[in-house]
Amino acid sequence: MNQQTQRPGPAKPSPRGAAHRNLVLFAGMGLLLVIVGVAQSWNVALSILNMCLISAIMALGVNIQWGYAGLFNVGIMGFAALGGLAGVVVSMPPVGAAWAAGGLGVMAGLLIGALTLGGGMLVWRLSSGWGRWRYWVTGAAVLLGYALMRSVIDPSIAAIEAVDAARTGYLGGFGLPILLSWIVGGLFAAGVAWVVGKISLGLRADYLAIATLGISEIIIYVLKFEDWLSRGVKNVTGLPRPVPYEVDLQASGWLLSLADRFHLSVVDASSLLVKLCYAVLFSAVLLAILWLSETALRAPWGRMMRAIRDNETAANAMGKNVTKQHLLVFVLGSAVIGVAGAMMVTLDGQFTPTSYQPLRFTFLIWVMVIAGGSGNNWGAVLGGFMIWFFWIEAEPMGLWLMDVITSGLPPTHWLRLHLLESAAHTRLMTMGIILLLVLRFSPRGLIPEARR
Repeated sequence: MNQQTQRPGPAKPSPRGAAHRNLVLFAGMGLLLVIVGVAQSWNVALSILNMCLISAIMALGVNIQWGYAGLFNVGIMGFAALGGLAGVVVSMPPVGAAWAAGGLGVMAGLLIGALTLGGGMLVWRLSSGWGRWRYWVTGAAVLLGYALMRSVIDPSIAAIEAVDAARTGYLGGFGLPILLSWIVGGLFAAGVAWVVGKISLGLRADYLAIATLGISEIIIYVLKFEDWLSRGVKNVTGLPRPVPYEVDLQASGWLLSLADRFHLSVVDASSLLVKLCYAVLFSAVLLAILWLSETALRAPWGRMMRAIRDNETAANAMGKNVTKQHLLVFVLGSAVIGVAGAMMVTLDGQFTPTSYQPLRFTFLIWVMVIAGGSGNNWGAVLGGFMIWFFWIEAEPMGLWLMDVITSGLPPTHWLRLHLLESAAHTRLMTMGIILLLVLRFSPRGLIPEARR
């Protein structure tokens, strides 16, 4: 009897070896930031660090949805924009003239809209035995409520947007501390995610991708063209800060002595201190979300979610409510994305609806999760740092590379000029190369999901 010899598979790394490898990866990422600080400036390095922290939080939100439950969300851009809107609604001072011109009308219109949605759902339930008439009656109720809402809200919106349109033209916010907007941004995103999930999570998986993509574009469309809410394409600038302003710091004596001690100008010292304050705040949020995510992943709930992800039919047979758990994890992941969106607006100090593009807020975040390692929270964090770093540094690195390659050509040579001008477009090529290399040599990501 012939015995077939089996080739041994690759040995699984020990927990100690995996931890050592992960430490090396994060240390290498830190070294890259240090190199940028030394070669370019520490202001640039800290700016990259702050955006890396925010990107890591967004990647954690997507990892909760995809890595835990296998939910494909391509509407990350919309949930991040809702977080940015929260920064405006919470922190900006109210515009008194706008409220006087049409504030009550807008609130009444929004109330009618909410009652219309609730009424439509109630009519749908009560007319369950009406056959085809159910659709007609529910549609008529919704159309009637919508017409009533527009008749109330449209004149008020026109009056609000006519109030000093160049500087205001919107209702403003509540004038509260902007740190509260981080929580409100998560609530905004979670609320919209609940509505989308209730509609689409009971259907096939591809419906969720279509629904999230559609709702994301709708959110951006509303933010661009509803000036009364967010000034639209005129943007909202001057959002309050949770950290001191550079001008105030430059007038303090202790900063002058600190700048002299480290041989820095007062301007550089104040800018560095502000960025460090942001880094501390963002790091605290990232660590809190990471700890909560890891705790949930190792808990019975996390094991249940992975079981549902791997085999929904078996989990259903064991009595698990798959749709309910999918809705929960979808809402949680979207809330984390909303928090990150509010943090980014806080860092920028302005809300620009036109800046929300799928390439930046959907494609890049997915590359972070895939390259870092879906299903592993530490991998998502590493992917957020690595991808954002190379997204920013690809242009100066490409410019340096093209300068070295064409150093033997005359300064005015057409090929040299063309390559130097094209260096700014190396970002997409860099992302593609990184993704291909990771998928080739580490298909499960740099820090793959641990098999428990």
